[in-house]
Amino acid sequence: MTDQSPAYHYQVITRALDAIDKGGPGLTLEGLSAQMRMSPAHFQRVFSQWVGVSPKRYQQYLALGHARKLLAERHTTLAAAHQVGLSGGGRLHDLFLTWEAMSPGDYALGGAGLTIRWGWFDSPFGPALVMATDRGICGMGFADEVGAEATMTDLLGRWPKADFFEDPTALHPLVDAAFGGKQTGLHLIGAPFQVKVWEALLSIPSGHVTTYADLAGAVGHPLAHRAVGTAVGRNPISFLIPCHRALRRDGGLGGYHWGLPRKRAMLAWEAARSGL
Repeated sequence: MTDQSPAYHYQVITRALDAIDKGGPGLTLEGLSAQMRMSPAHFQRVFSQWVGVSPKRYQQYLALGHARKLLAERHTTLAAAHQVGLSGGGRLHDLFLTWEAMSPGDYALGGAGLTIRWGWFDSPFGPALVMATDRGICGMGFADEVGAEATMTDLLGRWPKADFFEDPTALHPLVDAAFGGKQTGLHLIGAPFQVKVWEALLSIPSGHVTTYADLAGAVGHPLAHRAVGTAVGRNPISFLIPCHRALRRDGGLGGYHWGLPRKRAMLAWEAARSGL
């Protein structure tokens, strides 16, 4: 694993997250780099390669208060998207996504007759399990917090009657596109209400956030905050369908299926690239 690899960078970020949580805003570059067992110059170089900003600036993005700042300054209400019809064909965190959803009848069959290929890949957010049909990526999970076995069990259980084949070679082009800012496709496989919520998530631009309440309004069920939260948590294509951009009304992070450190890291990663 080289200094240039996203996985190497993310491992440094993961360790730095723990140090920042324990050390607070007063933690200096020298103190943080010492804990990473790197020189300040090397540590700063790794950070700038990963997010393009200094560790000090990145600490500000990682702070819990940054979510509230995002909500105040970059809050997307989804009202306009709801009025014109939600579309997943737009620009999303420097990715171009096209998507289609499985019909409710097909979903009810539990994936019967569906062929899903899977493989493990390095990502900017640690080891990622990626699954895809012939229509596009249908599953993405991150193992850093919960472990590889639990991640695999989780995604396999989404479509219990599908036929699964390990085939990372076939998936490489999709994965490279997903993390490289190129055209890629998604295949949304879920219950009708879940798909509606995931469609709403796809309308949130990179560097912006919304609330669970706004999502509920966008899908036509303004009082169904809890059901929307459950649908967000059941999003099978993490990061690409940006459930990490959904916050509580008070600016709290809320939950995240693959661990709150991942959610904080994703929001910070996007905020840095958006120049916030």
